[in-house]
Amino acid sequence: MSTVAMYPGLTRTAASRRSPRSGSVRLTRRGRIVVVLVMVGLLLALLAVFGPHSAATGEVGTPVRTRTVEVAPGDTLWGIASQAAEPGQVRDMVHQIEELNALSGPEVTVGQEIAVPVG
Repeated sequence: MSTVAMYPGLTRTAASRRSPRSGSVRLTRRGRIVVVLVMVGLLLALLAVFGPHSAATGEVGTPVRTRTVEVAPGDTLWGIASQAAEPGQVRDMVHQIEELNALSGPEVTVGQEIAVPVG
């Protein structure tokens, strides 16, 4: 037989001590993982929608006459452009060569073949 001590005025039960506060939300580990994955998915969707877009069109551009130059040791894009450009137009020629060859910058490597505008 067991004895239970009763205290007058104390009416709490075990269930009422563990009841969650109203308005609070608790996520399990799995719930937090799901929330993080949903947020990452939304971020990727936003980047896909508002990210950089291609500016390609269906129109044919103006053809540019070019020659192919193989980069030799010691060559720089500026040096190659200065041989092909008119005086004072080297910077524009560097930009044209970068666009023609889809270069991300003025770096070239030995043995690389690049298209250079003629005249």
